[in-house]
Amino acid sequence: MVDATVGYGGHSLRLGSRLGPEGTIVGLDVDPQCIETARSRLEGLNCRVILVRENFDHIQKVLGQLAIEKVDIILADLGFCSGQIEDPNRGLSFQQPMPLDMRLDDRLEKTAADLINKTDEKTLADILYQYGEERASRRIARFIAEQRRQRPIQTTTELALLVCRALRQPDRRPGRKIHPATRTFQALRIAVNDELGCLERLLKAAPDLLRLGGRIAVISFHSLEDRIVKHDFKRNQAAGIYEIVTPKPITAAADENKANPRSRSARLRIAQRKTD
Repeated sequence: MVDATVGYGGHSLRLGSRLGPEGTIVGLDVDPQCIETARSRLEGLNCRVILVRENFDHIQKVLGQLAIEKVDIILADLGFCSGQIEDPNRGLSFQQPMPLDMRLDDRLEKTAADLINKTDEKTLADILYQYGEERASRRIARFIAEQRRQRPIQTTTELALLVCRALRQPDRRPGRKIHPATRTFQALRIAVNDELGCLERLLKAAPDLLRLGGRIAVISFHSLEDRIVKHDFKRNQAAGIYEIVTPKPITAAADENKANPRSRSARLRIAQRKTD
């Protein structure tokens, strides 16, 4: 199996415990800290474990280098680890001042600060609308452009407060589930990491890598990702390549939502490589 987003190894540990010594898990991740955590966590498994620091859109290249032609399972959990959110250097949260980085892979050249301070106003508005589905994208982009003419925007809290001012909403409000800057931060993170492009390339490669009867499972956390997965599975089903196992996405039960609030937005879709 390929765990395309191995993270801290939770999925691989659960599935790997069911594999014998002839089984193999190939775990991919762009974060070296995740790779090392997963390596330690998975070392007790009976199956072979191969961990590679690589983005999952390079899955075909990685498997080729490992001389693996076909796999039985491809699993991609498109969420990110809580440790990454809390990392003060990544800039994924606006709960405390962090540098505007947002790169999940520190080998990438462009940061969120580069986008915020160097992208022209119209393109920035398009990014916020396309990747964050932010209806007030033009107004937010205008506030950003006005602010950066005075001085660069450097921290996550500075940007979050600026978005709140643009939307005329307070930074803190009792009972509010979604912070006003959430969509803006989502859009910038997606743009910095080319998340949707990487997902599309993974899905494009998957049919050629799955054995007949093999399955691909994708857990998405927002509508943009889920829509791409849904349409890809439907296209491949229409072409006679896949059989969709989950006509409707699987979602977390109420008790899991309570224990893990982030699971509320999770959507699991599964497709199987047709055998005939």
